[in-house]
Amino acid sequence: MEKRIGSVLILIKNHESVQQMNDIISQHASIIIGRQGLSRLNGTSVMSLILEGTTDEIGSLSGKLGRLTGIEVKSVVLKNKDNENQ
Repeated sequence: MEKRIGSVLILIKNHESVQQMNDIISQHASIIIGRQGLSRLNGTSVMSLILEGTTDEIGSLSGKLGRLTGIEVKSVVLKNKDNENQ
């Protein structure tokens, strides 16, 4: 299956779910090429992940994260133009 470049934006409203979120992210470490987290003063935090994987791998990660209580997830997946000539 063709690899894609993706980004997942995670809004953390419930910090009780952070351990589960980190466990899921660790399970998908092979597709994560970048991770950035930001804390906000009002109690919410934002994390962004840059990914390279198949649509199934990226969908699995974002789907599992989206089912956690107090976690909102949005993802974007793009074709990796470099893979088209290989």
